Amino acid sequence: MKVFLSTARYRETFLRGAVTSAILAFVQICPQFVMSSQAQMTLWDQIQGSLSGGSTEPAPVRKKEPLQDLRPDSTPWRSDAMINAISGAIERYQSIVDSGGWPVVPPGRMMRSGEDDPRVPILRKRLRISGDMPAKGSYYDSETFDSELEEGVKRFQRRHGIRITGRIEQSVYPVLNTTAAERLAQLKINLQRVQALMHGIEDRYVLVNVPAFQLEAVDKYEVQLRHRVIVGRPQRQTPDVRAMIKALNFFPYWRVPDSVATLDLVPRLKQEPGYLADEGIRVYNGVNGPELNPATVDWSAPQVASYKFKQDPGDKNALGLLRIDMSNEFGVYMHDTPMKNLFDQQSRPFSAGCVRVQNVFDLGDWIAHNEPGWDQPGRVRDTLAVGQPMELKLLHPIPVYFAYFTAWAEPSNGRVEFRPDIYGRDGAALQTAYQRDNDDAPPATAAAALAP
Repeated sequence: MKVFLSTARYRETFLRGAVTSAILAFVQICPQFVMSSQAQMTLWDQIQGSLSGGSTEPAPVRKKEPLQDLRPDSTPWRSDAMINAISGAIERYQSIVDSGGWPVVPPGRMMRSGEDDPRVPILRKRLRISGDMPAKGSYYDSETFDSELEEGVKRFQRRHGIRITGRIEQSVYPVLNTTAAERLAQLKINLQRVQALMHGIEDRYVLVNVPAFQLEAVDKYEVQLRHRVIVGRPQRQTPDVRAMIKALNFFPYWRVPDSVATLDLVPRLKQEPGYLADEGIRVYNGVNGPELNPATVDWSAPQVASYKFKQDPGDKNALGLLRIDMSNEFGVYMHDTPMKNLFDQQSRPFSAGCVRVQNVFDLGDWIAHNEPGWDQPGRVRDTLAVGQPMELKLLHPIPVYFAYFTAWAEPSNGRVEFRPDIYGRDGAALQTAYQRDNDDAPPATAAAALAP
């Protein structure tokens, strides 16, 4: 048996050596057939699999970096301190522009810690000018991507609302190479946006910053709560809104908007006729018409355009278990969601225009705090535990703002922050300055789910 095993190992070793020699000879003779080092690795992996009976080691799973995307500062966006901080950032960026800006880092392959690359000195200079690296540190001409540079890249990524990896991947280059002049223009635009909301600041209000994917609840000029949110995708933008929160709806029905029904639901029903039953959605012949049996409907018929849809309350309901009622001309609102895994994404433009709020029950407690009998923490969860639909109409309505701030500076430390211009409202020059990272994509089924 030992002789057999030894012979088998010898044959395998011989085959590996022969195959390796053949590959190297092929690469030298026909380099045009070798597309990249990745392609070579794929070929070798296939050969390895055939020699070992088809079994290969699973690829290592890259650790997902924790999100650090919520503002730590208790100062609201709507504040004189924020105005002063942004004005200070404009002065600093004007000085950078007057001094010639920062260099363009040539796009190419990934740059990461421990590797050498001739572009590293350019990257280091770029990050020093923008303040992401200290003015003094690693030798300027070193081509080694060291730990100091990695920390500088992480600071840059954190300030720009992109995944904090410490690596310069393909999705980072467009953000990195947005010019100082363009960033200066972005700061000026956003100063005007903040100034426009400074008139008549209320004691209590809620503000959603759409491109920053976060919400802040403010009481007496101090942020009490911050929540991650999901906002409208570029094709269904969350609008700028000024409204009043007037009620909390527990176990809400979802009346599917005509736009969602026409663009999303009906096309899906043509492919999946059983979708309504699976999701607890009822169909009616008109606003006050009778309920129809979905199995008898021809979803390609013209009369389908007049049908109305309503989803029953429950775990599958697209609004989750709580809806925050805020009447407005756009018909958008804030709500819970059953797709809570989407809050783990760095970039969250997935909805049809409404705003989904992470940990929305805590926000509900804050909203209802001044209502009679609702001052105890956890009252929203206690009400949900009863399991019955109900509505709490607020005696003290709360203002709510949906705003669009893509640049600001933190009053506590002056750190300048930028966020992707997801709707292209900052101008054509900045509209293409963000590319979604493939690793930041959500599960396809969740992102494509029918939801407001």
